[in-house]
Amino acid sequence: MAIPLIYNIRSVRARWTSAVVAILGVAGTVGVFIAMLALARGFKATLVSSGSPDNAIVSRAGSSSEMDSAITLTQERVIEDTVGVARGKDGPLVSPEVVVVVAFPLRSTGTDANVEVRGVSPKVLEVRPSVKMMAGRFFQPGLNELVVGRNVAHEYVGLDLGDTLRFGGATWTVVGVFDAGGSAFDSEVWCDSRVLNQTFKRPEDIFQSVTVHLTSPDALNSFKDALTSDPRLNVKVEREIDYYDKQSRALTTLIEILGGIVALVMGIGAVFGALNTMYSAITERSREIATMRALGFGAGSVVTSFIFEALFIAFIGGALGCLAVLPLNGFTTGAMNFQTFSHVAFAFRVTPALLGIGVVFALFMGFVGGVPPAIRAAIRPIAASLREL
Repeated sequence: MAIPLIYNIRSVRARWTSAVVAILGVAGTVGVFIAMLALARGFKATLVSSGSPDNAIVSRAGSSSEMDSAITLTQERVIEDTVGVARGKDGPLVSPEVVVVVAFPLRSTGTDANVEVRGVSPKVLEVRPSVKMMAGRFFQPGLNELVVGRNVAHEYVGLDLGDTLRFGGATWTVVGVFDAGGSAFDSEVWCDSRVLNQTFKRPEDIFQSVTVHLTSPDALNSFKDALTSDPRLNVKVEREIDYYDKQSRALTTLIEILGGIVALVMGIGAVFGALNTMYSAITERSREIATMRALGFGAGSVVTSFIFEALFIAFIGGALGCLAVLPLNGFTTGAMNFQTFSHVAFAFRVTPALLGIGVVFALFMGFVGGVPPAIRAAIRPIAASLREL
């Protein structure tokens, strides 16, 4: 015979002061846990969305990122003529690119943060069609002109449309603002790659990577095989979306590990809170439990009843934690990309899947905190408890 569930709900309501302590502990733990995961998911989503399944990135074999790669002009010409490369009205849709990191002052603090300045081909908007100009115009090849991502224009001083600034020993003019759809490119500054090489006194025939727009996503394998088997080249070829997924792993792994440690410590506290609440309930209801046992409710029913009560308290806490973290969804923050040492703006991503993980985590804490008190309630001697009446 099972104990009615309404009994546990009424019990929680009657002892709401002790229940609130456990609920708040679970809610705080779940809120922090989801927030850390949402931070990691947001950073990863921002970088991964920079890639396209229709694009491939060619870099030096053995390099870990664009920063330690080098592709010569001769190699770039070979890449342009490879099977699988899409063509536009002006020839192959290929963008040889150069990356430098420049410090600009943040509007919020006035302190400098590293911004990735990317030298690109004039055909880059055809190579990356998801990037759209939202204000001004695109830079003219051969001139010291910049186009900036929408996050750069919003977060940094001196990078508004029409501003002039100096870096690398040259004076530049911001002529346009582009929208990259929330990807990492929104945190970059773009200019002519050859002009950027000249400004930083780099060889004009050396680039760090080549981004290629493929005829179709299925063309990657033939394109990759053609390049990696060419004795004139020493390159690696990756789908653009896979490249940016790898770039995100270092920071997302760090955030997830730190978040797990914080959640574990807070979770232990929440479990002890649940234990304390349930043990207190048993002490206060020892005569009730004995009476139910005398009326024919078995030990299994008592264990099930008290575990349900702990899960009910944990569920309320988990739901509150989820509600508390919902306002973070879409909130923009920034972090250092360890691969490029540049500042990337991204938004928290609180997804239904993360909320589900938070509720499951809360129920797990409730179960761990509810089982020992439930077993204790079930094994208490009936006669001894009834004598307390």
